[in-house]
Amino acid sequence: MPLDADEIRERAPEGWALAEHALRKEFAFKGFTAAVAFVQRLVEPANEARHHPDLEIHYNRVVVSLTTHDAGGVTDEDLALAAIIESLVEP
Repeated sequence: MPLDADEIRERAPEGWALAEHALRKEFAFKGFTAAVAFVQRLVEPANEARHHPDLEIHYNRVVVSLTTHDAGGVTDEDLALAAIIESLVEP
């Protein structure tokens, strides 16, 4: 069951925004290699969660969008994966 917008805003990690029924964040990196390395770090946790983000890879940016298509919006699974993704960003 999708969460309502207020609950999503309350619970989403910092920097994540609700856009078109998805939780979305853009991450910036020093260059292409760092951006792709971030995406590679996402693979295992996403597979383990059996929940996969939509990704846009640009030269030094990665846009991550999370939604539960079967539920028609953002669910607890999306919020959980957003928190995991935050832990994968290297300082």
